[in-house]
Amino acid sequence: MNHCSYLGIDVSKRKLDLALLNDINSRKRKTKVFDNNAKGFELLLDWLNKNVDKDLSELRIIIESTGVYHRSLAYFLADHGLFVSLINPADSHKFIASGNLHKTDQCDAIALAEFGVALNLRDKLVQWQPKPIEIRQLNALITRLDALKTDLQREQNRYEKAEVGDYPKDILQSIINTQTFLKQEIVRLEKKIDDHIDRHPKLKKDCELLKTIPGVGEAVSLRMMSLYHSHKFHCASQMAAFLGLVPRLKESGNYKGKAMLSKRGNSKIRALLYLPAVVAKAHNPDIKHCYERLLAKGKAKMQAIGAAMRRLVHICFGVLKHQSKYQARNAVICA
Repeated sequence: MNHCSYLGIDVSKRKLDLALLNDINSRKRKTKVFDNNAKGFELLLDWLNKNVDKDLSELRIIIESTGVYHRSLAYFLADHGLFVSLINPADSHKFIASGNLHKTDQCDAIALAEFGVALNLRDKLVQWQPKPIEIRQLNALITRLDALKTDLQREQNRYEKAEVGDYPKDILQSIINTQTFLKQEIVRLEKKIDDHIDRHPKLKKDCELLKTIPGVGEAVSLRMMSLYHSHKFHCASQMAAFLGLVPRLKESGNYKGKAMLSKRGNSKIRALLYLPAVVAKAHNPDIKHCYERLLAKGKAKMQAIGAAMRRLVHICFGVLKHQSKYQARNAVICA
């Protein structure tokens, strides 16, 4: 892999600091700064064509996945067929700090390029796989819909406080007006999501398959389908771990704690799965079997419901992976 060129990009809100290593055996590097916008991306691509000694297929681009400012650039580079590796800042921080006396954007870009070299020499530089455009658009719609629903709940809470607190009628009317607007936007976005899914037969089929699972309705099917296509989960347990639904045991010395959910990862989907799991433990044969078995073993009800949530995620993963309708299994493994 020594024949590759390496490009480290330190991303901030307004600019991109670049450091290009064409020869890893030499300390020579080329640096450049571009604006973090569409015009800057085009100029960056032109600069690469002029300054990379090898074919661009041999270029390895290393970017830290921090916040949202790197996303447009990462998608632009990947859409142009370039090798992009998104690095977890927790992994690169120690490497950068160990080699940099100074803390500047240019120094960070150089360190990212060198970190890419170190990873590639150990065959640990992984190419980032961007989400399909239809999933990107769907995720944006879902994120906005969830934000509007949160805002509506806040306005409803404000109205209750204002009503009890004997606020002026103008304040109450203002809250009502805001609620009306939010409700209209929610209806509009829900229709837009439905239209988007109807335009993509694969997404529509996946939602329909998920709805064959007892306990899974419109909201859960939409978000589980989106989650499945947004990440490269190799198995159902990875998907459950991403949602923080794997058991986590705490013990120290003579203290013997209970196994509780790790609650790491996407809290919104995890919260959304609670009521469907409660329904599923009564109507879904697999989950009912799992729930009752855990109660018989002396587990607390909340622990059994947590296992039901995890089992529901496993079933969703299996339905999507095998592209088949839900069928109850005779033997169910639950932990």
